[in-house]
Amino acid sequence: MDKLYKTKYEKFFAHTHNTWGHKWGYKDTKFVLNDDRTVRMAGDRYELCGSDMPDFIPYIEEMLGITIDPNDTLSEVENKPVRGSNINEQFLEQVKSTFPDDRFSFADDDRLIHSHGQTTSEEVYKVLYSEVKRNIDMVFYLESEDEAVQLIQLADRFDVCLVPFGGGTSVSSALIIPQSETRMVVAVDTRRMDKIEWINEEDRRVCIQAGITGSRMEELLEEKGFTVGHEPDSIELSTLGGWIATNASGMKKNRYGNIEDIVENVTMVSPNGTIEQVDPIIRASIGIKPQNILFGSEGNLGLITKAVLKLHKKPETKKYNSAVFPNWKAGVKFLYELSKTNFIPASVRLVDNVQFRFGQALKPKTEGIHKTIDSLKKFMVLNIKGFDPDKMCASTFVMEGSREEVAYQEKNISKLAKSCGGLIGGEENGKRGYMLTFAIAYVRDFLTDFHVIGETMETSVPWSKIKPTCEAAHEKLIELHKKHNFPGNPYMSYRIPQIYHTGVCIYFMLGMSIKGVPHAEDVFGSIEHEIRKVIMENGGSISHHHGVGKLRKDFMSNTLSQSSINLIKNIKKVHDPKNIFGIRNNVFSD
Repeated sequence: MDKLYKTKYEKFFAHTHNTWGHKWGYKDTKFVLNDDRTVRMAGDRYELCGSDMPDFIPYIEEMLGITIDPNDTLSEVENKPVRGSNINEQFLEQVKSTFPDDRFSFADDDRLIHSHGQTTSEEVYKVLYSEVKRNIDMVFYLESEDEAVQLIQLADRFDVCLVPFGGGTSVSSALIIPQSETRMVVAVDTRRMDKIEWINEEDRRVCIQAGITGSRMEELLEEKGFTVGHEPDSIELSTLGGWIATNASGMKKNRYGNIEDIVENVTMVSPNGTIEQVDPIIRASIGIKPQNILFGSEGNLGLITKAVLKLHKKPETKKYNSAVFPNWKAGVKFLYELSKTNFIPASVRLVDNVQFRFGQALKPKTEGIHKTIDSLKKFMVLNIKGFDPDKMCASTFVMEGSREEVAYQEKNISKLAKSCGGLIGGEENGKRGYMLTFAIAYVRDFLTDFHVIGETMETSVPWSKIKPTCEAAHEKLIELHKKHNFPGNPYMSYRIPQIYHTGVCIYFMLGMSIKGVPHAEDVFGSIEHEIRKVIMENGGSISHHHGVGKLRKDFMSNTLSQSSINLIKNIKKVHDPKNIFGIRNNVFSD
């Protein structure tokens, strides 16, 4: 039986603070270094949990050219400094008289958690090992759309800045409070708004509150035999409102679409009223659709409170598979040919050799018959097919639909992979490769303890620009690593998680040892900025699905014409003249 709490707020507060912290993910899940230098993932949420991985540390040491010393770790700041609240007394008096006292909090740890996202160098590193420059003054826990209207009216009346907060998973510095902001700043946490308001089974539509996390949404829909199908890497933690605000993408977009394809109606409450279509629209020619402006709005215009989404029956069959290719070029050729077919699976991804070897390093120690089978598989790939272990790469697939659909996809994907020089790797490797995505997000925080800093970057590029973009990004990393005299070797790997008619999404992982480098997190941030510049110079986009925030603000003039930027700013000026939603992301950055 659940522990008894005096108020609903206390129960929510206890749940979220046991679940999320300053680091990525769940508090009960993390990588741990054993005495014998094997690594174990604590907890029981993922298949990777509970097994000892003997190759993890040797892989890291080889790639980075360093030695991991268990006795030499960064010390996390225990009593993290939190600045006192900047209180607007008139606003607070009205909040207290309007809302129950379980709606707002001034607790230091609560305010600090709501003062940052998950950008490594700009946010998480500073929270854990230094301090944040500015923190939220108050956290408000929103429970209804009516409360959103009331809160915004009070903020507008007393000139208070509101910052929408969902799962806190932003990796674009979108939650950093602008240095120029002098008003009281209130984080509006939407996660209590996590209900399904209605389902229309015949029209295959569902209306869901914006604070729901992806995993909770799918859990509730699965009980009724449905799915939305949007599955970003952060599905366990990120929210529906956050997906819309960042114009997000999911791993199964081939079947279900990106968020802009899934959502039919968005409701946003703003200082100038409620923005929405009167009813969801299947597809209609109605002139300019204001709701399109809400995708990618990044907290600048108002509070997203709910959305109407397309609904699907749970697929009759789900099947995983995989393939290995002799090199990256062959793997990309496979994806290109696949993009022209009618048998594209729900998800397909390709990892380079460095990331493929990383996946192998995360395998648990095998014994008995499993060790024999693994040896036979390795012999087959390396000897019979003649693949070079330092060049080969791998692709994983997820196929969903009717039995006939899945069988058709599997048959033709296997045939295509073989024609491109690939070797089918089987269902077990496919599932493991797909599910590994959720677990490896915890690697960053584990390695930071040992003076290693890492980050991910993503972009979209045309097919013709894949090779030059990857090569240019890698070359720039090597150049800057040497310039700033970082120890060891720089690390970069990449994967293609999404394919389109005209190009792909590329997802980069980069890292390096920062031991002995002063202000290393800031230098690392500047390196990331320079790599983003090179990516764009070689045909890449500013972002594929993480958004702009403040991290990529400098590149907006290379993305939109000045007249386009002025149009967006003028909409904001008319719609929110007092800048109540003053988080200043994207073109509104300081």
